[in-house]
Amino acid sequence: MYAIIETGGKQYRVQEGDVITVEKLNAAVGETVCFDHVLVLGEGEGIQVGTPYVETAVEGKVVEEGKGKKVIIFKYKAKKDYRKKQGHRQPYTMVEITGLGVDSKAPKAEEVKAEEAKEIKVSASMKKDELIAVAKANNIEVDEKATKAVIIETIEAALK
Repeated sequence: MYAIIETGGKQYRVQEGDVITVEKLNAAVGETVCFDHVLVLGEGEGIQVGTPYVETAVEGKVVEEGKGKKVIIFKYKAKKDYRKKQGHRQPYTMVEITGLGVDSKAPKAEEVKAEEAKEIKVSASMKKDELIAVAKANNIEVDEKATKAVIIETIEAALK
């Protein structure tokens, strides 16, 4: 049996026991993550195709986090004495698939990001849009037409 999951803007065909490299997730090594964006699940006659997603999840365990191979970006303009060399290493998370079609209570990949948003401290240096986004993430009602100072006071009062 296999599943096709979607994470980090990409799709992966996985089976139980597979180790895949995905875009960086906010999960520590050894934690269990749950991918709920399952496009296809099953095999042969018993295949389930989602519209767009199947009502199930795929569970995995974080094995490793790291950076990929270095990519060199070299810009050059002839006869203008312009050269610019830059490197980039894409961060990744290596996940071992432990279960297909489970309803897990492990944190979902998107929920991990939402938890991180709740931990953001509000400050006067934040933009008004960022403050409104923090308020919505924490289910705090704020007047979007109010000033930054009023929004900050409302958020701080609700978080206490």
